[in-house]
Amino acid sequence: MIDQGQKAPALRLPLSDGNELDLAAPGGKLVLYFYPKDDTSGCTREAQDFTALAGDFAAAGTKVVGVSRDDMKKHAKFIDKYELKVPLATDPGAVSEAFGTWIEKSMYGRKYMGMERSTFLIDADGTVLEAWRKVKVPGHAAEVLAAARG
Repeated sequence: MIDQGQKAPALRLPLSDGNELDLAAPGGKLVLYFYPKDDTSGCTREAQDFTALAGDFAAAGTKVVGVSRDDMKKHAKFIDKYELKVPLATDPGAVSEAFGTWIEKSMYGRKYMGMERSTFLIDADGTVLEAWRKVKVPGHAAEVLAAARG
C-alpha cells in the first residue's frame, strides 16, 4: 500500500482526454483521486467539486485525475453529462491495488470488493506528499487544493 513519503508505482493510466499518465513521473504535481463509480451521488459531487476548482489547481501547477474501474465509455458519458473539466482514468486493477484503495467492503452483511474513496497528492518526481483515505466528499476538494498550494 502506497502512503505518504513513498514513491508512486511505475504504472501508466489511460486518460479520458486521450493522454496517458505516468505515475512515477507525472511532470508536475498531481492529485489522484480514487472513487467507486461514475454517475453515483457521492462520486458525482466529488467530480463536480474538483471541476469547480480545476482553474485553481491549474494555477497551483497541479493536475487532477479521477480514477475508477469504470471503462472509458462510461467515463465519456459521465464527463458529458456533468461537463466535468478533470480527466478520468480507467484502472484495470494494478493502480488501485498498489495504492491500497481496492478493499473489502460490507453492505447489509454482504462482503464485496470495491474502491475506497481516497486521494493522493503526488510531487513531480512521483513522491506521495499527502494521502487521504476514507474520504468524505464535502469540503474535500478545497482541502486538497490547500495542500497543493502549500
